[in-house]
Amino acid sequence: MRNLLIFFVCSCTLFLHAQNTTPVIDYYPPSAVPDRIITTWKTDPATSFAVTWRTAISVPKGIGQIALANAGPDLDSIKVSEAKTELLVTDLNAAHFHSVNFTSLKPATLYAYRVGDGTVWSEWVHFRTAAAKEAPFSFIYFGDAQNDLKSKWSRAIRQAYSHMPQADFMLHAGDLINVAQRDHEWGEWFYAGGWIYQNMPSILTPGNHEYPRSGGSVVLSKHWRPSFTLPENGPAGLEESAYYTDYQGTRVISINSTAYLYFDQDSISQMQWLDNVLKNNPNKWTVVTMHHPVYSPAGDRDSPSLRTGLKTLFDKYNVDVILQGHDHTYARGGNNLPLGATVIDSTGPVYAVSVSGPKMYLSNLLSWIDRAAVETQLYQLVNVNKDTMTYEAFTILGELYDKFQLIKRPDGSKKFIDLAPAGLKERIELTAARLEKLSATERSKWNDRFNAYKARKMAHEEAIAKAKIKPNTKARKKK
Repeated sequence: MRNLLIFFVCSCTLFLHAQNTTPVIDYYPPSAVPDRIITTWKTDPATSFAVTWRTAISVPKGIGQIALANAGPDLDSIKVSEAKTELLVTDLNAAHFHSVNFTSLKPATLYAYRVGDGTVWSEWVHFRTAAAKEAPFSFIYFGDAQNDLKSKWSRAIRQAYSHMPQADFMLHAGDLINVAQRDHEWGEWFYAGGWIYQNMPSILTPGNHEYPRSGGSVVLSKHWRPSFTLPENGPAGLEESAYYTDYQGTRVISINSTAYLYFDQDSISQMQWLDNVLKNNPNKWTVVTMHHPVYSPAGDRDSPSLRTGLKTLFDKYNVDVILQGHDHTYARGGNNLPLGATVIDSTGPVYAVSVSGPKMYLSNLLSWIDRAAVETQLYQLVNVNKDTMTYEAFTILGELYDKFQLIKRPDGSKKFIDLAPAGLKERIELTAARLEKLSATERSKWNDRFNAYKARKMAHEEAIAKAKIKPNTKARKKK
């Protein structure tokens, strides 16, 4: 019976190939060896973690093994968990995706795990559970990867890991790939991160490129849920795409902004759900990730419904940071720094938009932006330590490009400190080659926005410099 099923699935895959006029080669085929292994959280990070992986359909089941890690080669008291297995037929192949959620673990403890079918296994991998209470931690935030994942995005994730190999997790703000149902692109995304995904867990939110248009409808990619095992504590119908995770004193919330913008029922359900999640939040810090920016920094893009809806809740509950993607440029702001100020009392969130992949758009350099970059691949490191959250943006060369701190007072109010590197020129000038690609109208609009932004920033820097020069009013003593 199983051989008949394999024949049927393979026949369907060949039929799909026949409908494609472009010759197709499967460079990332499934096999008996587990691949696309990725760790996430489905339940409490202090007492559990989830692992998802892929095999050929000739592997009918999956098994996870876990034990306390030790310095010797032998692992004792190995526990076995049966995996949930589901079939996914893609444009290139058919595969089994397996997932296991290891539970009843000890907080702040190093474990070793492996996955397989009982005969063919992955390597043993180390994974540390979260602390059960508030404790310092760090994470890496990526904007859109999306394009040229193997050739150009790979250096972003690998540089970020090299920079902070002890980070507790990665946060991906949507558009992991470009064409949602193309298995080759998912293969490149997993290839780029490789074994990093196995021991540094991921929090992921879907973008519009995870929502293919098919037959007039827009649905979440069929790759999403088989590939990632995520919380199901969001609104009905948005499981594993809108959810929250509590990690060591911080609530991290994923909002499915694509569903919010496309479907009225999903915007209503997410608003109601988010209001409850923020109202009943016992954590000191709140981080939101969503794909579409509340304030767009690219061209003439704009999503006003995000401000009339979600922003009202962000402000009401004093959310700390909103980490976004979509616009393929870098922007950080929303605090409305007074002229010459670098430290202010802050209410509501700091908004960041970033891009880690090679696809780039022009920035609109609007007045909400305090730090911008164009034509630049970046990654961000965020450290949370008691009452201080430190955000740093780096180019993929490892150079510090932007930085700020939030300091939270006992009453919940915050102090914002702008720590962008003094004297470092902002990367906002376009190359001659890029300017030549713009139409006369586009070039004129860009020049106007560029000059206005430069004038605003120059006035701000001059005011800061003037504030640092204090006249000496003390009379000199006579000799």
